[in-house]
Amino acid sequence: MTKFKLKAIATTALVASFAMPGVVFAQMEDEIVVTATKREKTLQQTPVAVTVTTEDTIVKTQILDISDLQSVATSLRVNTLQTSANTNFIIRGFGNGANNAGIEPSVGVFIDGVYRSRSAAQIGDLPKLNRIEVLRGPQSTLFGKNASAGVISIVTAKPSFESNGYVELGTGNLDLRLAKAYLSGPLSDNVAASIGGSINKRDGFSDSALGLTKVNQRDRFNVRGQLLIQPNDNLDIRFIADYNKIDEVCCTVTNFQNGPTAGAIQALGGQLADPSDPFAYNTFYNKDPRNTVKDGGVSMHLDYEADNFAVTSITSYRSNKSGATYDADFTTLELLSDVSLDNNIDTFTQELRVTSTGDNTVDWMFGGYYFNEDVKVADTIVAGSAFRSYVDILAGGPSSLALIEAANGFAPGSFFANGTGLFDNFTQDDESFTAYGTLDLHVTDRLTLTGGLNYTDDSKNVTGNALVTEPFSGVDLAGAGGFNSLVLASVAGNFPNIAAACGLGFLPFSPANVGAVLGTAACPALGGIPGAVAFGGLQANVAAGVGALDLSDPAQNPLLGLQALQFLPPFLGFPNSVESGKTSDSKLTWTARAAFDATDNVSVYGSAATGFKASSWNLSRDSRPFVSDTAAINGAGLALSNQSFGTRFAGPEKATVFELGMKARFERGAVNIAVFDQTIKGFQSNTFLGTGFVLSNAGKQSTQGIEIDATYVPIDPLKLTFAMTLLDPVYDSFVNAPGAGGTIVDRSGQKPAGIPSVSIATSATYTHTFDSGITAFVRGDYQYESGVQVVEILAPRRTVSLVNASAGVEWENGLDVRVWARNLTNDKFYTSAFPGVVQAGTINAYPNAPRTYGVSVRKSF
Repeated sequence: MTKFKLKAIATTALVASFAMPGVVFAQMEDEIVVTATKREKTLQQTPVAVTVTTEDTIVKTQILDISDLQSVATSLRVNTLQTSANTNFIIRGFGNGANNAGIEPSVGVFIDGVYRSRSAAQIGDLPKLNRIEVLRGPQSTLFGKNASAGVISIVTAKPSFESNGYVELGTGNLDLRLAKAYLSGPLSDNVAASIGGSINKRDGFSDSALGLTKVNQRDRFNVRGQLLIQPNDNLDIRFIADYNKIDEVCCTVTNFQNGPTAGAIQALGGQLADPSDPFAYNTFYNKDPRNTVKDGGVSMHLDYEADNFAVTSITSYRSNKSGATYDADFTTLELLSDVSLDNNIDTFTQELRVTSTGDNTVDWMFGGYYFNEDVKVADTIVAGSAFRSYVDILAGGPSSLALIEAANGFAPGSFFANGTGLFDNFTQDDESFTAYGTLDLHVTDRLTLTGGLNYTDDSKNVTGNALVTEPFSGVDLAGAGGFNSLVLASVAGNFPNIAAACGLGFLPFSPANVGAVLGTAACPALGGIPGAVAFGGLQANVAAGVGALDLSDPAQNPLLGLQALQFLPPFLGFPNSVESGKTSDSKLTWTARAAFDATDNVSVYGSAATGFKASSWNLSRDSRPFVSDTAAINGAGLALSNQSFGTRFAGPEKATVFELGMKARFERGAVNIAVFDQTIKGFQSNTFLGTGFVLSNAGKQSTQGIEIDATYVPIDPLKLTFAMTLLDPVYDSFVNAPGAGGTIVDRSGQKPAGIPSVSIATSATYTHTFDSGITAFVRGDYQYESGVQVVEILAPRRTVSLVNASAGVEWENGLDVRVWARNLTNDKFYTSAFPGVVQAGTINAYPNAPRTYGVSVRKSF
């Protein structure tokens, strides 16, 4: 879809919207209250692009966590990758943060005002949701450094001074077992409490070829308690404590394409997924991919209301421990025996804000935010028992590795030996300070001008170290290591005789002795020794080392083909004398907006805003010194054997959005329209290339789009909703983008992968109350995403066409029964894809979940 077409559609939509005041429907439902601007306002009064999912919708559609939310919020996309905790949130095509604990998300997630800094701390079930607000576009002015793409704000119910609660049990296919309970009530005249929790278990939907545990199971537990103290009418003190635990076998990986390496795997007796049937939901792992998350925290919320202002303080501490161990080659062959990742994250936050109250010409808000986080990461990748045999086949036989071992002083069988690998550790201390303020000038009863500023200062101190016990990646095949190997191949085991002919005695072959022989004068006695003629040619043309032999030329150096297997190069620890391991970023972001109430039911707004996300560090084995530091590292004597370069971190993201919007509310309907032009400079791209991730900054990515969100009640029992997002994304500049096979490409002018041009979410809910007092409902919703390439460097595409349905009956005594189905038509698509791990040409992909269904019984009181 071209930008010209988008602009034409946008103009038509806005013109049509101003004609709508003449439309008369009947009676609309109660207005929804939101806190998108950190003030309680109705959805229609809030001049921000926001989608709200209410408690009623959450219950009826069986939304159990944030990952289910995308079925009702068109601009939000949620991807779960290789672990349960590895979930990525994308708004308007912008978002990152998965796969690496050092990469903070571009979409900020807040639960009751408390920031959840990583996806592992965001996905737990919540027992009593009030609403979920999805704020689209940069929200840095009010929400800080990691809201450059948007915000997901989750609001749970406060304890009540009237006793209430519920107990719910559910079951379904895949042996679903769901239990939820919530209780709230007074402890005294000014103290109330609530406690809730849930257990969510089911079998996986993918069978194991080796009879292991079914993959993509659910095993989650959570408990959440609140205490509300109201000493007087002006002060609320709320304490919240929660604990969540996940222990699951996840996630299913299929094969979109098998590369030439598949034959080597099968020759060794291994099995792998069949690309002709990628949605067979069969896995070929030799161990269960187990994921664990233990997440908990406490927070204190103080709300004090004076005569003309209100004070809010939110103090929180959270601890998140997540671990994963999985079969990263996704075959039954033990190529890799242990791939594991452990993250420990402790976070402390403090927010303090003061807000004007009352009926003022100028409303104001100012506040400050402090963030302190400690991150510890341990990563392991270990070669398995079959890896050496696998590499021998790829290398054309066992002689190639044996030759390189002998030529470079390694014992036979050293390369890719069972149990060798890489073991790394990283730490990151992150501290940031934020000050912000907004002013709302009510020029007239209908016109309000808003300005806001946010200043954030962020500092990170990072350390990284690794032990590499697998030596092959340390051999410089394009340098001395390759040269030694070629020499040994040329002399065919006669090096001692060649050394003697050069007057040095019968020396054994070694890299040092090769240099000594090459350094001698011409050896007249070489004639007749096998291999000596070739060696003499090297001696004549190579003075000391490489010389005239071009080891970077595959025609002269056939060993270069093995470089693709050098995926565990020696790791240069940092900080060191060249690399400080520190970043310090600061940024002033702003918001400017004009909002006008055209009528009592129709409001329009225009806004411009900027956003900011601090530098993100690559806390993984793929962290490399910057290419720009090459000379300094070599000069300081820090370079390791076969030293490689890349990136340590990606610099800050800077977002800008210009937006026009209209919100209208009528007797039987409401419609919200937003037209926007959003850009992010320095978008932090994290691309997997088959043996590791490349973290880099895109020069500039922009998206023009239109969002339409409408509700219509044609008759009292029937409610219809329709939401559509049209996006036209492009890389305005991405010159040094990572490409397939580790190449560097220019993606400037190309469309970013994974962003559909058209997204639609629509629903119909029919509710009827019988004379007996029984209320029944039937609901269906549909989610559509137009076809799109799944990831940048690979071919798989997806088109989404999901149908969900539910129905229920509620009695006056609080008993209700609901049946539900998600993905009713069993639509099949890929959620993401990646190059096969150490399997050149293979493309792996994550299939979506098949149809699930069940029944829940709830008793409310």
